[in-house]
Amino acid sequence: MIMFEDLFQSTTSVSLLVVLVLLVLQFFYSSFSSKQQREPPGPKPFPLLGNLFQLDLKRLDICLLNLSKTHGSVFTIYLGPKKVVVLAGYKTVKQALVSHAEEFGERDITPLFHDINKGNGILFTNGDRWKEMRRFALSTLRDFGMGKSLTEERIIEECHHLIKSFEQNEGKAFNNSQTLTYAASNIISGIMFGRRFEYTDPVFQAMVERDRELIHLMGSASAQIYNMLPWLGPFIKNWKTMMKNIKENNEELKCIIADLKESLNPEMCRCFIDAFLMHKLKLEESEIKDSQYHEENLVNSVMNLFAAGTDTTANTLQWSLLYMAKYPHVQDQVQEELIRVIGSRQVRVEDRKYLPYTDAAIHEAQRFANIVPVISSHRMSQDVIFQGYFIKKGTSVFVLLSSVLYDESEWESPHTFNPSHFLDKEGRFIRRDAFLPFSAGRRVCLGESLARMELFLFFTSLLQRFRFTAPPGVTEDELDLTPVPGLIFSPPPHELCAVSRH
Repeated sequence: MIMFEDLFQSTTSVSLLVVLVLLVLQFFYSSFSSKQQREPPGPKPFPLLGNLFQLDLKRLDICLLNLSKTHGSVFTIYLGPKKVVVLAGYKTVKQALVSHAEEFGERDITPLFHDINKGNGILFTNGDRWKEMRRFALSTLRDFGMGKSLTEERIIEECHHLIKSFEQNEGKAFNNSQTLTYAASNIISGIMFGRRFEYTDPVFQAMVERDRELIHLMGSASAQIYNMLPWLGPFIKNWKTMMKNIKENNEELKCIIADLKESLNPEMCRCFIDAFLMHKLKLEESEIKDSQYHEENLVNSVMNLFAAGTDTTANTLQWSLLYMAKYPHVQDQVQEELIRVIGSRQVRVEDRKYLPYTDAAIHEAQRFANIVPVISSHRMSQDVIFQGYFIKKGTSVFVLLSSVLYDESEWESPHTFNPSHFLDKEGRFIRRDAFLPFSAGRRVCLGESLARMELFLFFTSLLQRFRFTAPPGVTEDELDLTPVPGLIFSPPPHELCAVSRH
């Protein structure tokens, strides 16, 4: 449950009376929406505080999943005075995000998202800016080989660096979190900056670490409280840390952009930043005034893509290796298939269709890891009647993705790690409609094809060369799978042994 005293530094004292008075004012100012039409049901809120004392903001996904069992697949909660409609279950989520993509397709720009992006970038914008920046990003990512052989070669090269780093541990137990994060980050860095970084590069390490801390803090209880009561920002330690990280990463990015700008060659586009700068120059030469192509939009777009292209992939890889150590019988079957089909040569993307069990294990790791259990950033673009309920324009929407990936009506054993979810009776790989780790609709992850390629090549390359086991003295049953909450749910701190198979 919420511990308000944890939100403030010990040197700061905020009068409870002032808090309550401001809550009252905000409550009456925003007021609850009209009850003239049938709205989604939900737990009865307390005056002013809504359902805050009925929720654990650190594990909001579990609370919402339990509430969906009582109130149905479309229900309402109040975070303080803020009304939120929650969508649960595969059929409901698909109907909303795909069949009603336009109505459910806006981004909810919370105070924290605004502080981070200032209305710029790709992930946390709406309207013409979002459309233009997403179009430009997709086009540019494809130009630089997203999902194509050019990217495949870059990932394979990074696999060699990753394997070499793992080999340095000589089979002893180590925490692979940082190394996997650096490897994943180098793929998006190659596209963004036209280069990879050594894992020992202090500037690279600092950027990645600040980014990881930011993503973790964005999912904290204090971040949720800040979004409800943004005037508390200066008193919240986590908010101050996030703003510090954003400022420092922005400064580093501006230095990288300045260096690339100095050596810009209109005849040779090296990376995303070059493409943006060259497009900006063309518009200026044509005397076309386009407010989308300016430095702050470039910085935030790069920051959005750098973060999105690093942490999701790195976390999924970390979960995948942990599952291999936890479930050695699955690892046995993956490695048997790799030996039989591939042997010792480098795995290529085209091999995927000949590796059904391996592909199924990767998909099951994505499903079971459930790294983004709640997508809390949708907003209604217009009034809609959805499943018989009236949802007002501007209402915030939470998509409970864990209820899709663990939907008991879609998966045979949703709470068990089971690659057979993606295999037919003959052992052939099958696609599952309820497999939506990248979300769906207008806001589907724009780097999905890149992430899928990375996961496949990194995972197979590592499993070809290493056997992953629990540390000495730790049994498989003792490996902890309790996630660390954040905007992205990561595995608990742990060590594994990567024992060479050659």
